[in-house]
Amino acid sequence: MSVTLRVPTVLRKLTAGQDEIETGGTTVAQVLEEVGGRYNGFLERVRPEPGGVQPFLNLFVNGEDVRFAQGLATPVSDGDEVSIIPSIAGG
Repeated sequence: MSVTLRVPTVLRKLTAGQDEIETGGTTVAQVLEEVGGRYNGFLERVRPEPGGVQPFLNLFVNGEDVRFAQGLATPVSDGDEVSIIPSIAGG
């Protein structure tokens, strides 16, 4: 099974410049763990504690916010796209 993780510019220094990573997993958490196993420091930056995500990061599966689904337990299927989107603030 193949899932695409889209990595924002701010995190690409942790993925050797990769903006898209093909990975596996059946949930969003497993996708993040798989990528974290390949790139040192990635998982700690995105998910500093199990079950949580950095407050300034949003996760989407095929454009749907996982906060309105099952959070990190949101299932993913072959061909799905998981996107990490940083929050934008300002005024």
